[in-house]
Amino acid sequence: MRFENVNDIAAWRLCLGCGACAWACENKAVNLIDVTDDGIRPSVGESCQGCGRCVEVCPGADTSHGKWAEGVDPELSSSWGPVFEVWEGHAADPEVRFKGSSGGAATALALYCLEKEGLYGAVHAGADKDEPWKNKTQLSKSREELLGKSGSRYSPASPCDGLGIMEAAPSPSVFIGKPCDVAGLRKAQAISAELDSRTALAISIFCAGTPSTKGTIDLLARFRKEPSEIESLRYRGNGWPGNWTAESSAGTSSIPYKTAWSFLQRYRPLRCQLCPDGTGEFADISCGDPWYREITPGEPGLSLILARTDKGRRVLKAAAEAGYLKIKKIDSSLLEKSQANLLAKRRAIWGRLLGLRLLLAPVPTLSGFSLFENWKGLSAYEKLRSVAGTLRRALRREYYRRSRSFPVRAVLRDISIIRKRGAI
Repeated sequence: MRFENVNDIAAWRLCLGCGACAWACENKAVNLIDVTDDGIRPSVGESCQGCGRCVEVCPGADTSHGKWAEGVDPELSSSWGPVFEVWEGHAADPEVRFKGSSGGAATALALYCLEKEGLYGAVHAGADKDEPWKNKTQLSKSREELLGKSGSRYSPASPCDGLGIMEAAPSPSVFIGKPCDVAGLRKAQAISAELDSRTALAISIFCAGTPSTKGTIDLLARFRKEPSEIESLRYRGNGWPGNWTAESSAGTSSIPYKTAWSFLQRYRPLRCQLCPDGTGEFADISCGDPWYREITPGEPGLSLILARTDKGRRVLKAAAEAGYLKIKKIDSSLLEKSQANLLAKRRAIWGRLLGLRLLLAPVPTLSGFSLFENWKGLSAYEKLRSVAGTLRRALRREYYRRSRSFPVRAVLRDISIIRKRGAI
């Protein structure tokens, strides 16, 4: 299917909410709107000139690999994309390590880039200070700013709406985002030489999908808390893996991270269920949790770190040599043991796409992920389940039809926020 603009992509539930389209529109015709039940979605206004730039940078419609650099691990590539080396480690700074979601590696790397590589800043998502149960794209230029916005955010975030800040900066910056955000960044770099020259490093966090804002609202409701009452909301961190903690004037509510994620993951939209990249394959460095063993209570955080490019490998080792990270190389087999759920999801995607194709629904272009090869590794039962389960959900939720909720300007009553291009 040919998409006229990103309204079409959102209408067919293929939007990932990265925000790259808002940056790409030279006429500022694209606004980003947090549709509570879905996520951050584009709204294309009447000033749209039909240039197609928004579609060109959209990873929701097309997330595809090109040719990989020489030196990637051939045993990992079909399941995990380009990987040079697998490391385990943590931030050397105890405070960074404690506040981070795992071992604070992403924050430590960004801090190294600012303080030792001379980068202008770090563009990433963080809690909105006015509405801390939502996210806002942030520009951090110091240790204090990075620490104040550390920790994973299991709700919609669109850091690519900050690409204009990077593009206009006097010197290069580091970008931190989910795998889809980094994919959007790479597509944006391909059409902007200025942005490309201002992107020094891309760091990705591992991601199993982004729950909609409704997930957070419903979880708060279980503790009889209204979003408007929230003064602080952390999804994890302050220990490994940490707790989901909501603070308000009425008191603090806290539950283990895994309990909160078990609740929130049910709110992930369709496109997240079709995403094969859970580990940041387009990044220079990606970071997640080493879940290959049980974590003992009170154990300090550790990060699983993948060097995906030569640049990423250089920065990772330089950060360790400069005393920002403590790392050790580990057996690559621990990647699968740590992230078995992400591999299981990847293996099911070819069948899920087949189920949607049988209903003549548009599906994203996903080249270079060895999807059929991964799907063949499933049992006969799992193969059938990947197709039949998708067919059942698609029929029940009418995924074979264009959503009536888009363009989103037609459902303003459901809107939580409106963000204009470049608003940080």
